[in-house]
Amino acid sequence: MAGGGFVSKGEVKDYGGKMTVFVLMTCLIAATGGLIFGYDLGISGGVTSMEVFLKKFFPSVYDKMKGSHENQYCKFDSQLLTSFTSSLYLAALVASFFASATTRVLGRKASMLVGGIVFLVGAALNGAATNVAMLIIGRILLGVGVGFANQSVPVYLSEMAPAKMRGALNIGFQLAITIGILVANLVNYGTSKLKGDNGWRISLALAAVPALIMIIGSLFLPDTPNSLLERGHAEKAKTMLQKIRGTNDVDEEFQDLMDASEVSKQVEHPWRNILQSRYRPQLVMAIAIPFFQQFTGINVIMFYAPVLFKTLGFGDDASLMSAVITGLVNVVATFVSIFSVDKKGRRFLFLEGGIQMFICQILVGVTIAVKFGVNGTGTITKGFADIVVTLICIYVAAFAWSWGPLGWLVPSEIFPLEIRSAGQAINVSVNMFFTFVIAQIFLTLLCHMKFGLFFFFGGFVFVMTLFIYFFLPETKNVPIEEMNRIWKQHWFWGKYIPDEAIIGTQPSTGKAVA
Repeated sequence: MAGGGFVSKGEVKDYGGKMTVFVLMTCLIAATGGLIFGYDLGISGGVTSMEVFLKKFFPSVYDKMKGSHENQYCKFDSQLLTSFTSSLYLAALVASFFASATTRVLGRKASMLVGGIVFLVGAALNGAATNVAMLIIGRILLGVGVGFANQSVPVYLSEMAPAKMRGALNIGFQLAITIGILVANLVNYGTSKLKGDNGWRISLALAAVPALIMIIGSLFLPDTPNSLLERGHAEKAKTMLQKIRGTNDVDEEFQDLMDASEVSKQVEHPWRNILQSRYRPQLVMAIAIPFFQQFTGINVIMFYAPVLFKTLGFGDDASLMSAVITGLVNVVATFVSIFSVDKKGRRFLFLEGGIQMFICQILVGVTIAVKFGVNGTGTITKGFADIVVTLICIYVAAFAWSWGPLGWLVPSEIFPLEIRSAGQAINVSVNMFFTFVIAQIFLTLLCHMKFGLFFFFGGFVFVMTLFIYFFLPETKNVPIEEMNRIWKQHWFWGKYIPDEAIIGTQPSTGKAVA
């Protein structure tokens, strides 16, 4: 099958080992790094839909929103307002490159610690903001924290987890993101009920809580065996590998880690090396997957859910509550991925989720077109509002068990050690760049493309589903240092992978070493 790229069970190594309490706890603690990203995704949309916040910082948007004859699609179209949301993601893009060097030289947990501290400062600045400049500077600091966390946490989880549980443990990061979004939506709903004008301050300042969780957690985390080897601590690395696998019989896996580390040490310029043809499959995936993840249109829902629902004619309470409902669906559906990703595989979830999202986006576009028309002057009835919320929830569920978690899992598990930190930095920076683009242009696109915006994102979902079908091989249960074998056997990517790139083979023959 052209799109398959599957590997039969006997063709990759099984190192054995078991899921230990130690690994489970360390991965749960590390995954909390996703809370800061999720909380921020959820909080900004709710805050920017609060009238007291708009009146204080964005009065022109407030006046336009109150206009009785305003085109529904264009109520919130403001470049200054979108700059508040999107500045974080541009900062995260730049920070991810600095995080790459930190992760490589000082280790994964050091990057988590730096990210948590900077995010904490940004939260404090946002909560105390008295003008737009303070808001945006705070957002930039939050972005630096997100860049460091998103660069280090997925790699940490993939390196700590045994191959057969890597998917489920890595998706803990996405689960933390979804929990952060849900908590943020609940906080926004609660603070919008407070008397006085400072509910938005509480919403923004509470970002300090996930930052503190990440800071404290990172202080107690052990380094991964891969990171210890990368920094020259071979004995500590072997001891750590024995501890996380729950057995002293780790010689074969440790030898493969050593081999990968030796290759890594010969690479002086990972950024230059990553452009070599032998890394072409991984580089393409590190660019394509985060690009497509953002063009699913999910962040239209996550950043701007309250704004979107309010645009569609929902009242203040209804728009915030609808955002809470989608946030809850997001959390619950992520568990589907946790329990199925290492059984059904990455490809199955990608393909099923893509088909489900495509159908929902087309139906949402049609529903909005029927009620608002091209001019955006119609109103939405309760029956149609319920249909829109239901379709959006089905769409969010599909994303939550497919492109959401797998967009972080797959890029973090496919890179060989010698370019892993650089590869993850590319993954994060592409993700953040297109998150920035979507955040910056969404309200303008909604104003100009109207209901066609949902068809626009639906078209991307169609293309990305075909891309996965033809070009992504199955990576479930494959040891992270053995990943080149599946690329070598893929119908398209195999020509790029030299025999010597596969750990445990003779360069001249490509045959396994006895």
